[in-house]
Amino acid sequence: MEAPRLPSGTHNFIGMGLGSPVWGNVSDKYGRKLGLTLCMCWTLCYGVLSAFSPVYGWLLVLRGLVGFGIGGAPQVTLYSEFLPVKARGICIMLIAAFWAIGTVFEVLLALWIMPTLGWRWLLGLSAVPVGLFVCFCFWLPESPRFDVLSGRREKALATLTRVAAENGKTMPQGTLTEYKQNDRGRVKDLFTSQYWKTTLLFANAFCYYGIVLLTTELFQAGDSCGSQGAKIEPSCDLECKYLTSDDYKDLLWTTLAEFPDYLGRKKSMAICFFMFSLFVLPLFACIGVALTVFIFISRAFISGGYQVVFVYTPEVFPTETRALAMGTSSAVARIGALITPFVAQVMLRTSVYLTLSVYCGCSLLAAIASLILPIETLGRGLQE
Repeated sequence: MEAPRLPSGTHNFIGMGLGSPVWGNVSDKYGRKLGLTLCMCWTLCYGVLSAFSPVYGWLLVLRGLVGFGIGGAPQVTLYSEFLPVKARGICIMLIAAFWAIGTVFEVLLALWIMPTLGWRWLLGLSAVPVGLFVCFCFWLPESPRFDVLSGRREKALATLTRVAAENGKTMPQGTLTEYKQNDRGRVKDLFTSQYWKTTLLFANAFCYYGIVLLTTELFQAGDSCGSQGAKIEPSCDLECKYLTSDDYKDLLWTTLAEFPDYLGRKKSMAICFFMFSLFVLPLFACIGVALTVFIFISRAFISGGYQVVFVYTPEVFPTETRALAMGTSSAVARIGALITPFVAQVMLRTSVYLTLSVYCGCSLLAAIASLILPIETLGRGLQE
């Protein structure tokens, strides 16, 4: 039945929404490495505990706490602060290829574990990679940008020297300028006149998770969509087709990952949002192969837009608030993720046309908002 599935996902998104700004604040105040290590330890702890949940209510609570830890896991901030300007766009977007690999791994693990050992073993074994990553965290370098901002110039220089040596390069001439700033990770800095337009975003997650949920709902509805709504059945016989489309979608937008480095971040986001709205509206027709094709293309574009946002956000905010900005943006995105099930699953039963129009309109507004963003970061170094 669908009833337990919605609360479980909602608890996870609530946890991620609450955790993202907290871990971002920790990363800005105490270091990217410490923030990542703590959030992964948190995720490992509650991931293992969730395997021992005595009742369904405890499972929801513990998975929500897992979501709280996952809110700090992406760490695009730490990664972006090591990347050169010319390769930053494609490198950040290709992170999602590893998300796809992890998804495939989890699916294969579930296929192997669920029929014989059950969900407790699945949750427990799913925490093993997190435990391995926690061990590897001790070898992670701290961001030299954060070290400079914290007044640790010698440590930053040592990190940069190590990076140059491992890449077979020589350090450039000159000295690092010490720029110590104590007021880091302040929420009010996100709402200054320079940055407030780039902070309040949730349309991307609303549309992305909406099309994810619509995929299964429309497949379940078959050819019965129309003005009277869809007759939703409790089972879906096309899940394999859905996963295959997802795999091809990942390949498509990772192949197109270089476009933000040529078109610019704002235009790339606007194109992705506009193309999503263009291809999502005809889904009301629900015609066999055409349904799969339109869902495939719309998911590809909204996924691409999601990744461009991940490129743009760390580029536009300065070092002292970069991690907090990423966390806050992620938290706002979870609001969209929390709202979208009520549109994609509840409103769909009343009117397919209205449901798809909501996503189309939201995406068009996001496209317009992308074009009027005050800052274009193409070819620009990270701000200190």
